[in-house]
Formats: sequence, structure tokens, C-alpha cells
Amino acid sequence: MHDILLLTRAFAFAADKHTGQRRKGENAEPYVNHLAEVAHLLSQAVTGGDANLIAAGLLHDTLEDTETTWDELARVFNEDIAALVHEVTDDKTLPKLERKRLQIVHAPHKTPRAKMLKLADKTSNLRGIVASPPAGWPLQRRLEYVAWGRDVAAGLRGVHAWLEAQFDEAAEAADRALAGRD
Repeated sequence: MHDILLLTRAFAFAADKHTGQRRKGENAEPYVNHLAEVAHLLSQAVTGGDANLIAAGLLHDTLEDTETTWDELARVFNEDIAALVHEVTDDKTLPKLERKRLQIVHAPHKTPRAKMLKLADKTSNLRGIVASPPAGWPLQRRLEYVAWGRDVAAGLRGVHAWLEAQFDEAAEAADRALAGRD
């Protein structure tokens, strides 16, 4: 029962913190849909066996995209969840290109659970490129995003075969869609 309470609390917290945020896609889906997909991928990967990781999947963008602090996450949830979220959070004080470069550089050095979280996040993002391409993104930018996602994922390999396969399927579907074959 504790795990169910933890996960529903994480979902409610994430939904509250991301209120009003939308995905970049042309359908402008509520941002919480992305968080739910990341958590769902993680729950399948660990067959429900790591509630903290699944909760971190729901909360993974709170430090980066909301006013949430590490101390707040640690207090409301626990230090393990706060540390996982922190480990996958970009430093928004850096320019975007530098943040993207650092994701590639740091990927191989993340803890195994953070690697799983990053893979689930990148998988969801690539699925989003196919289902609802970002409004205003020309083809070249979408192609570059898929290539960059692959570069990040290359450093995350060896952590979970099923999650890696999900990423690969999403990347291949993005390639097909962007090539106009879908």
C-alpha cells in the first residue's frame, strides 16, 4: 500500500507543479501526459519493483521546469527520489547547446537507475516527435533531435535491454516518419 500512496502522491505533485504546461507538439498535450508515459515505461521495466524510480519518472522535470527545489522533493518524498531527479536535471543556467552536449558527455557516468530514467524520457520524447511533431520545428531540427537522442542513448546502453529496445523502436519510428515513409 505504501508504494501506491507514494506513486499517487508523486502523480498529484507533478500534475500540480506542471499545471498549465503543455508539450511542444502540434497537439499541445498536457505536459503530465509525458510524465505518465515515462513512469509507465519505468514501471514496465522494473515490473513495479522500484516505486522510488517510478515516482522519479513522474517528477523528473520538476527541478528543471518548475519552482520545485531538491529540499522540497526530499522532504515531500525522500532523498533517493530527490537524488534521482537531480541526477537527470539539466543546469538551466547554461546555454541550450551546452546542456545538450553535457547530456551526451554525462550519460555514461550516470547511476544505473538514472540511466533507466533518461532512456524512458528520451523514448517518450521520440514517440512525441512521431505522434505530435513540435509546432514550428522544421524537418532538419526534428532530424537533429533524433540524432542527438541517439547520441545520449549511446551512453546509457547496457543498463536495461527492454528499455533500450523501446528507445530503438521509437528512434526507428521517428526515422520512418521523418523520411515520409509512415
